[in-house]
Amino acid sequence: MAAFSAWFWNERFWLPHNVTWADLADPAPGVEYPKAGHLFAAFPLALGIFAVRILFERCIAGPCARSLHIQPGIGRRAQPNAVLEKVFTSITQNPDSRHLDGLSKQLDWEVRKVQRWFRHRRNQDKPSTHTKFCESMWRFTFYSCIFTYGLRFLWQCPWMWDTQLCWYGYPYQVMTPGLYHYYVTELAFYWSLMFSQFTDIKRKDFLIMFIHHLATVSLISFSYVNNMTRVGSLVMCVHDASDFLLEAGKLANYAKYQRLCDFLFIVFSAAFFITRLVVYPVWVLNSTLFESWAIVGPYPSWWLFNFLLLVLQVLHIIWFYLIARIAVKAMLRGKVSNDVRSDIESSSGEEADTPTGGPRAFSHPPKGENGTRSHCVAAKDGVQNHSSW
Repeated sequence: MAAFSAWFWNERFWLPHNVTWADLADPAPGVEYPKAGHLFAAFPLALGIFAVRILFERCIAGPCARSLHIQPGIGRRAQPNAVLEKVFTSITQNPDSRHLDGLSKQLDWEVRKVQRWFRHRRNQDKPSTHTKFCESMWRFTFYSCIFTYGLRFLWQCPWMWDTQLCWYGYPYQVMTPGLYHYYVTELAFYWSLMFSQFTDIKRKDFLIMFIHHLATVSLISFSYVNNMTRVGSLVMCVHDASDFLLEAGKLANYAKYQRLCDFLFIVFSAAFFITRLVVYPVWVLNSTLFESWAIVGPYPSWWLFNFLLLVLQVLHIIWFYLIARIAVKAMLRGKVSNDVRSDIESSSGEEADTPTGGPRAFSHPPKGENGTRSHCVAAKDGVQNHSSW
């Protein structure tokens, strides 16, 4: 363990030339530098956020949903059948005609009855609109609050107006209480998302979102440990700027306010383009790539940090391409098209007894025509949106 620790915390990887951990370990009285141990505070805070979320959904989001006539729906459940259940869990949830014929003969059921059983069984796992509304309202509330806090905090910070100040004096930059609270709260929230993903609406991109949350946690922790917190705070604020708009659009969709939903989608698309494809590369990447090179100079962790930020920019371009496709379809069809990210739902063509029509923006059908999913229209997440680091 000692050898691993020495290798992992190699000063020549983490810190600029001629800087050691000892130089940062004993600052002047009243001065605090970031330390890896500070991040442990995120774990109990994440549990606290998770508990607050449960109370919020029960005491606030639930009553709001009911006031909008969104009731907790209890769909028709498939009758117990061991043979079909085994096929459903082990082989396929949507059997083809060959499987249907075989099961029909084995059970002495009509093929239509077997199809109906699988349809009802799939719908058992489909989350209700009430559940999705409560989850989105929680994320909307958090994203709104953290973006407001981050913007108010950074408004008073000189490095927001002159990004070169992110690098002058680096890495001997003081960790202020406001910056620490901003960082640890963001980190704790994404830890809580990793916890809650196992109890949230099950989506087909569960593994992708889990890796996304893990990467987000890693990036926030990485930038904290080597004291890139000033530029890190700018990255977090830029990404938070559009997340709450996405969740607001979902809420409008679940409440069946189609015009509001379409309007919010347009606002979200514009905010996403401005923050991710204009502000982020011109303001943030310019600072991390060029200003830091001129002021501090490159070193191993600098290369890794910038590589990850560039990968993030590539993802922004891909995500906006998917958003633009939805926007084009919206203009052609007169309303916002489907989100290309999916829940565990079946296609509308299969669910013959599922009502059609109504708002579809920010909904979560199965894989779309292009066979892709946009994880930025999640979120979230919400990049749950998703769409964060």
